[in-house]
Amino acid sequence: MSKTILTIDDSASIRQMVSLTLSAAGYQVLQASDGEEGLEKATTHRIDAVLTDLNMPKMNGIEFIRQYRAHPSSAGVPIVFLTTESDDEMKQQAKQAGATGWIVKPFEQQKLLAVVKKVAGS
Repeated sequence: MSKTILTIDDSASIRQMVSLTLSAAGYQVLQASDGEEGLEKATTHRIDAVLTDLNMPKMNGIEFIRQYRAHPSSAGVPIVFLTTESDDEMKQQAKQAGATGWIVKPFEQQKLLAVVKKVAGS
């Protein structure tokens, strides 16, 4: 059975690129355009990993992680930030909230795939 990855980003083009990259490698991809929608999808579907943006309307990535980590279904689900931010303090906050990893945009598709394989398995 293929693994399901949730991608949360307010940029449709980023969601599309992530989706195409992961689908081509055999992953199922769910998309959400902000943290609120992401939280709803993350808690109502069985997912194997989350890729989330940091700066989004309604609910940002850190807030999403905090709320998702408070939900029992998040146990063991890796969360990777996909963001233009590379600030160490932000990374620290993300880690404390429960993030597993960090990829800086613009990203290389192979690198994204390698990180997803590492955290979610193939």
